[in-house]
Amino acid sequence: MEQEKVTVTVNGLRYERLVEPRRLLCDFIRQDLGLPGTHVGCEHGVCGMCTVLVNGQTARSCLMFAVQADGASITTVEGVGTPSKMHPLQQAFWEKHGLQCGFCTPAMLVTALELLNHNPTPSRDEIREAISSNLCRCTGYQTIVDSVEHAATLMRGGV
Repeated sequence: MEQEKVTVTVNGLRYERLVEPRRLLCDFIRQDLGLPGTHVGCEHGVCGMCTVLVNGQTARSCLMFAVQADGASITTVEGVGTPSKMHPLQQAFWEKHGLQCGFCTPAMLVTALELLNHNPTPSRDEIREAISSNLCRCTGYQTIVDSVEHAATLMRGGV
């Protein structure tokens, strides 16, 4: 099959690859770029597990072809922070127990990052609305909301 050149910036690094036009962005990120943090769940855009930031806005990478991202800046969970220098969101999820099995956590972090980048002081209802696009089968969402609320405080310089 014919391939097309795709140039993207992922987590601050520029990548140029040849891909088949039907290659999904989630497969490109996971398999071609070796970034497994973007999870694949339903493959229909319903569960939200494949959520990444494309040019600063959340996008379902299972509903997007890699060629559609040509020229874009993408942030995956690997670009949020590192084990040695956690982002306040990651710190808050750790401190407030915002994860259990961890399968939804990458998408929750990326979704919350978009929210907090646009609204540094969200209400609990605004947090619930933002994360409602991502399914979690473990936590019941309460500790995730607590974590995002705590992250907002940390990101504003609070304790």
